[in-house]
Formats: sequence, C-alpha cells, structure tokens
Amino acid sequence: MSGAEQQGAPAGAGTDPDGVQRLWTPHRMAYIKGEDRPTGPAADDGCPFCRAPGLPDEEGLVVHRGELAYAVLNRYPYNSGHLLICPYRHVSGYTDLDEDETAEVARLTRQGIEAMRAAYRPQGYNVGMNLGSAAGAGIAAHLHQHIVPRWSGDTNYMPVIGQTKVLPEMLEQSRAALTAHWPEP
Repeated sequence: MSGAEQQGAPAGAGTDPDGVQRLWTPHRMAYIKGEDRPTGPAADDGCPFCRAPGLPDEEGLVVHRGELAYAVLNRYPYNSGHLLICPYRHVSGYTDLDEDETAEVARLTRQGIEAMRAAYRPQGYNVGMNLGSAAGAGIAAHLHQHIVPRWSGDTNYMPVIGQTKVLPEMLEQSRAALTAHWPEP
C-alpha cells in the first residue's frame, strides 16, 4: 500500500516506494483495446449507442430518455459530465434525421447544457458532432452529439504526454449529478 493510500487517498493515486507519483486508470484499457467498438456499420454489429438504451439507466449510463433521442455519458470522457446526445434510430448522418429527431436532439442538447450548468458550473462548452471517420468520429455509424463542459486551465500535459486523462469523479457520480439537475421539459 502506498503512502498516499495509507493516508486516505483514493485508490489509484499515490506515491510508490520509488517516489514517483502514479495515477492508475485501469478502466482506460478497454478503450485502448477497442472493447465495445462496433464490428461493422449496422445496428446489430455491436453499436454501443443502440445497446445503451436497452440497459438499465445506471448500467448504460443513460442520463435522460426522450421519445426519439436520449442523453448518455461518454464512457471515455474528455471532462467530467461529458454527455452524448443520440437518436435511438441507428443513422450516421445529420441529414438522415427526420424533423422530429432533429428537434429532439436540439432540445436535449439545450437541456444537457442546462443540467451541466447547474451540476458543474463550467466556464464554457464544446458542442458538436464528428460526422464520419475522417472527421474524427470514433463510432461513425451512429450519429451522436458531444457536449463537453470546459473550465479555464482544464487542459494540461497528462493527455498529451501521459496518454491519461485525470477526472475528479467516477462516471456513476457524473450520471447522478446530471440526472439530478436535468431540467423538466
């Protein structure tokens, strides 16, 4: 047990006997290995955005369910509270959404920002979609909009040099905070 753990620091943080600080993020190994990635472009090829709504909210990290779209936490977030707004229907392009789906994605995006503002008080937001693999979409087959809360100074060397993102809370805590602050329609 490291000195930090002996002093009540959370598991995964601390100084080993060699004096080097280490932050263990074993949950990232699933992302690195490509676990839970679709095997193809169809909904039944293991799409996580088709699978999540069929799970209990806590397990699927679903924050809010609408009629045509839903809000879910990103399993590999840039910051705590990183939300994804997904249509239930398995479509890859924004222009593939019908008018009602487009309206609901917009409404859930606005509500997600309101929930983040109440839960985290960020200083800004990144909101957007990466449409297609060439545009950076990790899962290009199922449209999803990102809402990332941002604070001045929230970027540092860890993701660039250490390939590690430091997050101050577990996904379950983020889900609980956003669910509790989700505005009424």
